[in-house]
Amino acid sequence: MKHVDEYRDSALARVLVDGIRQVADRPFKFMEVCGSHTVAIFKSGIRDLLPRNISLISGPGCPVCVTSVEDIDKAAAIAGMDGVVLATFGDMVRVPGSRVSLQKAKADGADVRVVYSPFDALKLAQSDPSRKVVFLAAGFETTSPAVAATLGRAIEAGVKNFLLLSVHKTIPGAMRALLDTPELGLDGFICPGHVSTIIGTAPYRFIADEYRRAAVVSGFEPLDILQSTLMLIEQIREGRPSVEIQYRRAVSEEGNPVARGVLGRYFEASDANWRGIGVIPGSGLKLKTEYAAYDAERVLDIKIGESRETRGCICGMVLKGIKNPPECRLFGKACTPETPVGACMVSFEGSCAAYYKYGAR
Repeated sequence: MKHVDEYRDSALARVLVDGIRQVADRPFKFMEVCGSHTVAIFKSGIRDLLPRNISLISGPGCPVCVTSVEDIDKAAAIAGMDGVVLATFGDMVRVPGSRVSLQKAKADGADVRVVYSPFDALKLAQSDPSRKVVFLAAGFETTSPAVAATLGRAIEAGVKNFLLLSVHKTIPGAMRALLDTPELGLDGFICPGHVSTIIGTAPYRFIADEYRRAAVVSGFEPLDILQSTLMLIEQIREGRPSVEIQYRRAVSEEGNPVARGVLGRYFEASDANWRGIGVIPGSGLKLKTEYAAYDAERVLDIKIGESRETRGCICGMVLKGIKNPPECRLFGKACTPETPVGACMVSFEGSCAAYYKYGAR
């Protein structure tokens, strides 16, 4: 298949669905840990196509959603400092903190700028050396190499007023935490395609080797996801848990060593606080000690009070796959994409936003 239409061919989809029905001889529960997969599954109606004994559960695959309340509070505190510009991506400004979002902080007078890339934030710093420009660096392994490359450029150019507030997360650690959650009872994972273009398949091997669960790296078109589902069931039925690649047109076993190299030059693993999951050891990225002069948390005196989740929001349980969005009493009422109460309703890739737009309600 070479063209997009072929990946959405209804006749081929029926063939795959029939194949799934023939082998789905017991209940199966699979989780996708990528927001793009979540949107594709809802948008394509895949849950309605699959037999009822197959459950697809949405996990913590949206970097905006998993950014902790504490990290948003830190960003808001930075934005309110004199002589500081806080730059970030558009979705991040609407994520609720304990008291205010960055959007509210901006309305109250803080200098918050929306940028399309970390390089845009670097340009802001170069254009006004009298002010510190802090880039709120959120995202998974897909976007973190670009942040590392931007830092490298800042260092080469001698830009001293460019800082990073790194709230980067790495996916495999979250997957381990989910497997350690007994009530989920997962049979396998639809592994993220974009992340896997960078990290390859080796970081997922623990899923099969230690937990004896199935894993398939999937593309994002409807036929990709259906084929990946079939591959997961076949692994389980044949008793051969492994990490397979369905998304061969973009993902290889080794991933992208150049991207990993630039990331490893400036960042190292650290513990990270995931909204709804808590602190996961080694699942974050922080700047190495030799680059402390570019680390906002080390340079600035950031003071925040006690961080707290929004009352009534079950975003944390949604991110863990324990609850579905409609089970929240705020869903579709007080909490909508126009007036998000929880982080899962903010981003286009958030489970609540996807369910609101494409799911039955």
